[in-house]
Amino acid sequence: MTDRFRVVPAAYVLLRRHESAGDEVLLQLRQNTGYMDGHWAMGAAGHVEAEESVLDSACREAREELGVLIEPADLTPLTSMHRTGGNQKPVDERVDFFFECRRWKGEPQLIEPAKAADLRWFPLDALPDPVVPHEHVVLRRLGEDRLAPILTFGFR
Repeated sequence: MTDRFRVVPAAYVLLRRHESAGDEVLLQLRQNTGYMDGHWAMGAAGHVEAEESVLDSACREAREELGVLIEPADLTPLTSMHRTGGNQKPVDERVDFFFECRRWKGEPQLIEPAKAADLRWFPLDALPDPVVPHEHVVLRRLGEDRLAPILTFGFR
């Protein structure tokens, strides 16, 4: 039997709050990761581990990267994205699950300063530059209220 095509699953958690000026989202500035360093990214994200559900993964990543506790029931699915790096490398074939969370326990903080240089709230309609490209697509469409249930990225 030949090897089957495989994709790497990842969970993204977008903490979102409503302030007097409008909706704000929590983003971190990546550094020393080897991937999109110097770009802003969603507050918490990472690979789904073996025998871990995508919901459990999202909650774990939020705890590990932001120090907040999230219940799976507080995660609202935003979209799923089938993504490719277009380079035939298995590590660059992805399925990303994006969740929004408006309720958590604890104050978000920068837990991994070696991997993130900053952590800030931004108005959804005034995102910083640059944002990781595939995440920027999700954030922009969310702000425009035109986020589809399934997106693709990197395909011709």
